[in-house]
Amino acid sequence: MFLALKEMRRAKVRFTLLMAAVGLLVFLILFQQSLQNGLITAFVGAVRNQSAPVLVYSVDGRRVIQGSVIGPELEAQVRDAVAGGRVGRIGQGTFTVTADDALSEATVLGYEEEGLGSPTTLVTGRLPQGPGEAVASAADEAAGFGVGDVVRIEPGGLEVRVVGLADDIQLNVAPTLFVAYETYLDAVRSRNPDAGTPPPNVLAVEPAPGISAGDTAALINAASDDLDALTRADAAAKTPGVAQVQQSFRVIFLLYGLVVPLVTGLFFLIVTFQKAPSLTLLRAIGAPAGRLVAALLVQVLLVVGGGLAIGIGLYAPLSVQRIGGITLRFETAAVIGWSIALLVLGTASSVVSARRVVAIDPAAALGGTGMDR
Repeated sequence: MFLALKEMRRAKVRFTLLMAAVGLLVFLILFQQSLQNGLITAFVGAVRNQSAPVLVYSVDGRRVIQGSVIGPELEAQVRDAVAGGRVGRIGQGTFTVTADDALSEATVLGYEEEGLGSPTTLVTGRLPQGPGEAVASAADEAAGFGVGDVVRIEPGGLEVRVVGLADDIQLNVAPTLFVAYETYLDAVRSRNPDAGTPPPNVLAVEPAPGISAGDTAALINAASDDLDALTRADAAAKTPGVAQVQQSFRVIFLLYGLVVPLVTGLFFLIVTFQKAPSLTLLRAIGAPAGRLVAALLVQVLLVVGGGLAIGIGLYAPLSVQRIGGITLRFETAAVIGWSIALLVLGTASSVVSARRVVAIDPAAALGGTGMDR
């Protein structure tokens, strides 16, 4: 420990710059992690945080709610397949709305019964209890979607009052309103009086007692090749675009994860070569190789640990901000996971330098570096 700290004090600029570089990389990793999770939540949060254990799409809908249409025949097949369970209709559309005296695009999602598509993350207010009421995304409260605000569907002028707010219920990175199914139909007719009564986009299913959501989805899929039933988790994860976003971020995380140990390892390898004469002299006067290697590992841990502290310090205030329609959060699990991973990788990166130290020949103090080239 004494040797490690003594050297770091003598070359504090060099070690400080390395620590800052590691801190910047840590900050970028954690920020990208929050950005990924926030983007996916804003894209499919309404699917992930609704109450139906199973969602049934038409195969032609390709697991997109608005692209799916469940006709009367398919609906009857679903109801027959889940005898003893509950089935409710869900309709979804994108509408031009006036909120806070400004025009914007919003998603309106209508459900028939609580427990069959209603939001599960209510943080204030209540669920809709009648026509013209809605639960909005808490992330859009400042944009005219707060409790008590009135949102007007254009061009028909249907007014919907927000009576509750829920976390993480956006769909397609847009303000989202959960309403009663009849209110959704009124919104469709308000925009297009000739629309009639459209069929539901998907069906929400609560399995019969004693039957799991996975088994219920399998029963529905066996009933017709035109039905695509998914559990709630699968419906969110398999929405088109989600897997591609996750794959892209994985590549970014892999690159960042490699850069940190490479930078750290190369730095300490160069330093080891530069101080080869002094290390050889220390070995010649009796300093054990193990003590020198331990000093090296202490320096690695201090540099990576300091970089983690800097990176987390930069990340914390930014992680509670909102970027466009994406709400960021402090990802505690990611911070812990990346901290452990980078400490392990950083320590592993010092293996080459440690082997160089062990290979020093004390007799070489009479001339040369004492290290094999």
